[in-house]
Amino acid sequence: MSATPTENACHPSGDTLPARIVVLGIGNLLWADEGFGVRCIEALQRRYEFADHVSLIDGGTQGLYLIQHVQEADALLIFDAIDYGLEPGTLKQVRDDEVPRFMGAKKMSLHQTGFQEVLSLALLTEKYPQRVLLIGCQPQELEDYGGSLRPVVKAAMEDALALGLDALRQWGGEPRERQSPLSSREAVTLDELALAAYEAQRPAADEACRIGDDRFLASPSGEAGAAVSLDGAASLQRVGG
Repeated sequence: MSATPTENACHPSGDTLPARIVVLGIGNLLWADEGFGVRCIEALQRRYEFADHVSLIDGGTQGLYLIQHVQEADALLIFDAIDYGLEPGTLKQVRDDEVPRFMGAKKMSLHQTGFQEVLSLALLTEKYPQRVLLIGCQPQELEDYGGSLRPVVKAAMEDALALGLDALRQWGGEPRERQSPLSSREAVTLDELALAAYEAQRPAADEACRIGDDRFLASPSGEAGAAVSLDGAASLQRVGG
């Protein structure tokens, strides 16, 4: 690998290309635009393959449980829904040592509080990645339980993925279009929570608001709906590495 200088508070200039790359999506699929980060990871895995030293992780809302992945990474790419106070669907990039400070100042939900602590702990232990890139998207709707990404946020995913792929190429992640089909066992997102299935199974918005969503509510017989046990938005799924 050719040397590519980089510099931040924990890593002086002269570092080589990252030996281990972690691509992390955080958020909650069940709360509309909160699922942006996880949907980006899902799309990357379904469309692309990467070098063996690249790991794709659906971090959900795991917070401090993600510390080992951050500390082990030489380069960390993060996708998340971030309240920048901008127009919905607007993307913004934050890099390196600014990421934990930025997330601390722009907390939008509990999972961001936990992840800001993860990044701060990595800095304190001097195991902060050489390179960190946060690609955040301004959400439009967060209060729709069982809802999916709003159109403006879903459209922004394509630009976010392009930015992420550019970074991965520069870092030596070798992204290439997927040639072999992705099996359900490999997928970071459960089949029932994959974007197309998730959107197709939901009742019309007015019905969901009026009578609820059977995927998340108990049935009259007392049995849980089909997806009550599938709060995969809070579970860690990992592929590669």
